[in-house]
Amino acid sequence: MAEDAIAITYEQLIQLEYDFVEVEDVILRKQYALEAPLYKRRSDLVAKIPSFWALVLEQAPTEVDQYIQPSDSQIFADCLTDFQVERFEIDTVPRSFKLTFTFSSNDWFENTVLEKKFWYRRANDGWVGYVSEPVRINWKKDKDLTHGLTNAAADLYEAKQKKVKAANGSGAVQSSTGMPEYKALVKKLERHDPTSSGFFALFAFISERRYVTAEESVAATAAEEERRAKVAKGESVESLEEEDFNDEEDVEVCPHGADLALLLLEDVWPNAIKAFTAAQEQDDENMSELDFEEMDSESDEEVDIRALIKGNPKRKTKPSDGDSPPPMKSRKT
Repeated sequence: MAEDAIAITYEQLIQLEYDFVEVEDVILRKQYALEAPLYKRRSDLVAKIPSFWALVLEQAPTEVDQYIQPSDSQIFADCLTDFQVERFEIDTVPRSFKLTFTFSSNDWFENTVLEKKFWYRRANDGWVGYVSEPVRINWKKDKDLTHGLTNAAADLYEAKQKKVKAANGSGAVQSSTGMPEYKALVKKLERHDPTSSGFFALFAFISERRYVTAEESVAATAAEEERRAKVAKGESVESLEEEDFNDEEDVEVCPHGADLALLLLEDVWPNAIKAFTAAQEQDDENMSELDFEEMDSESDEEVDIRALIKGNPKRKTKPSDGDSPPPMKSRKT
């Protein structure tokens, strides 16, 4: 018995884990197809409910709420009109996804739509995770909640892309520490703590490590499949060595970006109706019309979105136990 246990290799366990991942991808594709028409119906319904998504975000899990500043809540309450999630590579890379936020005309920025894509990719050294491209937000004068960090990240990314194209599009990893855009972003990061920039810093996120191109990911995936085939045949394979990418980490504006995006994908999006219902029930239990009139910015640290929303409809009756939605699902790990 002990000899059999010793005969099991680390590589065999890793290969089994890969098999589980492949099955999860198959399930994800089927689930996405089945749920798509339901989410379409939900979108049509909630479009008729004022401030639906603002209230949903107010009820977001603590893990999400920690990234939402009072100024973010003000924007959500005043002009957030829609939020959508799409797995835009469902047939090829089902774990990739896109977050789309729609806003009405407002005092903070010119954009009416902020769209953020997260590609699930594999690097040459075996790392797998999410990468993204910075989204430029057209902030109005003196209204930039990120203190210039979001657009400075976009400046650096665009400059690096030009540098790659100048190198015949090789996609080779190049240090950016000598670039003026890199130095400008470092200075801004020294002056402003990214964690204080709130929710909108998410749009600056690039990667937990470094940006991985689609070409590198395809090649790395093919190489990994070849490694797996060799292991299945009992052949030995060399271990991959982790690469050095320190300059990429130094200027990541939103290090928690992938975690926050996954929370929006896996918690906020699927549980939106439950969160909205919870907000309405809390209104019925704790809020009176007088409460709304007297809520005058008593705290600089918290903002009650319900108090910010003008004309927030109040439910006259609380739903019975049979009408209440089931408990919220916890985030996948």
